[in-house]
Amino acid sequence: MNSTLTTKIRIRLESFNSELLTSYCQKIVDTLKNNGITYLSMVSLPTRKKIYCVLRSPHVDKDSREHFELRTHKRLLEIYFDSNINIFNLLISSDLPSGIIYRISLS
Repeated sequence: MNSTLTTKIRIRLESFNSELLTSYCQKIVDTLKNNGITYLSMVSLPTRKKIYCVLRSPHVDKDSREHFELRTHKRLLEIYFDSNINIFNLLISSDLPSGIIYRISLS
């Protein structure tokens, strides 16, 4: 790690659509690499899966059920950069599509 890289940003992205999430992460990585930031990593976090069980007919047949599944895909971007670079303008310039939730932490 270079000693001039003094600041670290973690961006956590979540979405129900894995293809949209992967393409947006790649767009962020390409934008940052074009602006000279080379120390970054993308980590795929475990997918959270929620299963809901619903009765098909609430009055007659209690054994007939349907299962619905909701998957939340997550990615973590760690970016190491020099504190002189205004990285927030680069992140704001990349247009965030609807359907992606993000959290940014600075350390």
